[in-house]
This record gives sequence, structure tokens and C-alpha cells, in this order.
Amino acid sequence: MSESRRPQILITGANGQLGRLVIAKLLQTLPPAQITAAARHPASVSDLAALGVDVRVADYDRPDTLDAALAGIDRMLLVSSNNVTGRAAQHQNVIEAALRAGVRLVVYTSILHADTSTLALARDHRETEALLLKADLDTVMLRNGWYTENLVMSLESALANGAHYGCAGDGRIAAASRADYAEAAAAVLIAEQPEPVYELAGDNSFTLTEYAAEISRQSQQSVRYVDLSQADYDAALVAAGLPAPLAGMLANADACAAEGYLFDDSGELSRLIGRPATAMGNVVSAALAARSVLPVQAH
Repeated sequence: MSESRRPQILITGANGQLGRLVIAKLLQTLPPAQITAAARHPASVSDLAALGVDVRVADYDRPDTLDAALAGIDRMLLVSSNNVTGRAAQHQNVIEAALRAGVRLVVYTSILHADTSTLALARDHRETEALLLKADLDTVMLRNGWYTENLVMSLESALANGAHYGCAGDGRIAAASRADYAEAAAAVLIAEQPEPVYELAGDNSFTLTEYAAEISRQSQQSVRYVDLSQADYDAALVAAGLPAPLAGMLANADACAAEGYLFDDSGELSRLIGRPATAMGNVVSAALAARSVLPVQAH
């Protein structure tokens, strides 16, 4: 799509980890004034405002904030809400505001194979994709695979217990880093003619047994993979202190991985970003260096 002027690009959830990475990538090629950072609390992105990025209030649950946020916007990245219950209604608020504002392209962060996936997380994404397709908007679905950071969030526990627990069996996971998916989003936002759907996943898949072996290799501590039933893994996560909805989401994802729903070998992600996707071992290395627990990105 060509415009007579430089398009104004808006990123929702700009204070989140993905949104910030997308903006950082865009700033490498675009002037700050061409980028709009939308967040519920502008103070959370005050550093971006200091760089010259246009900062606006946008709350998915407050439609009155969305019309002002989207005024004059040509292209937007709709980062899916972290509210994993009922977020399709939140997304609908944004889509309706985009229609009123005349936004020309909406790029949405969906989930890998959203149309066929059995992941519990996929339902809201299918609903949102359907809403977008019904709207009179040009759309791109970024169907992001699993984030490798979702695995290394339990690194400390794995090292302490000498085991990584799950219920994925021998299912192969084609995960990629958050930075990879952010770079893909930035590439689509500035592309002349993006494709309507991208199935995005890592280049080199792995099993959780291979993941545990990589932790062992790099940490020089013995870490094995312990495969549980879905119910037992769910219960173990709750016993470890995770909220029940998050525990259920992770256990469901593992169970779906066992059936191949976190696997893709199309290579679309690396082609889109023009480089190999970040290897699982590199994410493990970074997490070991930081020795910090990373939060799950709920697709």
C-alpha cells in the first residue's frame, strides 16, 4: 500500500514487552514522530515520549479513549490483550474504533494456526480474526508461535529441582524469541504489500527433553524432563503458586504441543525478518546470564 504521505503507525500495548520491542525496531528506520505509542497509562511510556514518539491513552475497556487514540492513524498493530478471558470483546472495541477513525491497515497478533489450533488460547484469536475479516479494513494476521521465553520463565525452578516438568511428551515445539516476533510485526507495518496471514514459528523445533538437555549443557547442572499427565501438571503448577487460570493455560499448551499444535516448519518467520529465528539455546543462554524469571506472554 502506498500513501501520498508517510503513514502514521500506532502500536497498542506499547508499555508491554512486545510493544516496546516493536517500537524499538521501528525507530531504527522511522522518525519518532511517525510512531504512536498507545497505552492505558501514558506515564509508563514517558521514555518514548522523550524520544519524540507520539504517546496516547488507549484502554481496550474504555471505547471513549480509543477514538482519540486512533485519530489520524493509517496503520496499527493490535497487540492482543493479556486478559485471556473475554478479550475478544476488548478487541472488538478497538476494531470498531479503527473503522470509525478510517485506519487503513490493522495488523493483529494472533496465534499459530489459529483456524485449526486446539489450544484454549486460540478461541479468542479465532473470534478476533473473524471480527477483523467482517470489518471493512485491510488486515494482516500475525499468527505467532510459542515464545521461548514462556519456557525459560521456569528456569530457576528447573535448576533448583533438577527437572523441568510438563505434559508435552515428545511433541516438537517450534518456538522463537519475543524479539523475533516483534521484528516480524515491525516488518509488516512498514511493508508495501504485506500478506494477509503469516504463520510464524522458529526454524529449529525441539522437544522438552531436548530443552532440558540444553539447560544441563549450558548450566553444567543435571536437569531432566519429567513428563506428567495434563491433570498432574496443572495441579503441580497450582501447587507451585501459579494462579489457576495461568496453570491451566500452560498445561493445555503442553498437551497441545504433544499433538503437534506448537509445531510449524514453513520458515515464514525467518523469511519475513530476513535472518534465522533466534535459537532456543540462545534464549536459554540469555536467561541463565540474567538468572531472572520471565513472565508468560499470553498470546
